[in-house]
Amino acid sequence: MSCVSCNWIREGRWQVYQDDGTRSLEKGHYAEAERQWKKALEIAEGFGAQDPRLGTSLNNLGRLYAGQGRYAEAEPLYAKALAVWESAWGPGHPAVAKALDNLAALRYAQGRYAEAEPLYKRSLDIKTKALGREHPDLATTEHNLGTLYRVQGRFADAEPLYRHALAVREKRLGANHPDVATSLNDLGNLYRAEDKPEKAEPFHRRAITIWEKSGGQRRLDLAAGLENL
Repeated sequence: MSCVSCNWIREGRWQVYQDDGTRSLEKGHYAEAERQWKKALEIAEGFGAQDPRLGTSLNNLGRLYAGQGRYAEAEPLYAKALAVWESAWGPGHPAVAKALDNLAALRYAQGRYAEAEPLYKRSLDIKTKALGREHPDLATTEHNLGTLYRVQGRFADAEPLYRHALAVREKRLGANHPDVATSLNDLGNLYRAEDKPEKAEPFHRRAITIWEKSGGQRRLDLAAGLENL
């Protein structure tokens, strides 16, 4: 069998394990997702230290661990995925911003705010240059950085980020998109934290209206929104 054929088979097996892991995660079968993605990672390590597929496998496994609160296991995977994608695509690629976002979110979840902030800022810089100021992916990072500032009481820093993220989401995703509701709700949370309930209420009410229409997975969001009124 030729080397070309061997590579084709190996690439096919990697993709199968990747897809199977994704389906398992979507079903909530975390142990099975871990098993499949570990197999994918083992294959990806044979593609080379700078192969983007290695970064994908590392990132997916890190995402699984982070979602389970297994931060100590997730962090080195995220960090290595970042290094691989930087080597493969260059420091200004959107995939690098994605890796930065993941690492920042992990550190935010651990209360490591000072370490999360520069990662979000670098991601914003990459997305602004690569995607433009009106891309939904940029809005996500802006919103997350805004939340980082809000929980630290840095309200003046948080508000413009929240507002721009909301404007982008309304324009690009539509006025009734669940992400718009998230922006509205967190803007309301910001104003409540500033002891401005009269300013917060219309944002919370509009968020609730969107969540009521969404149903399904948004029930917990709706419950949280109702508590804010």
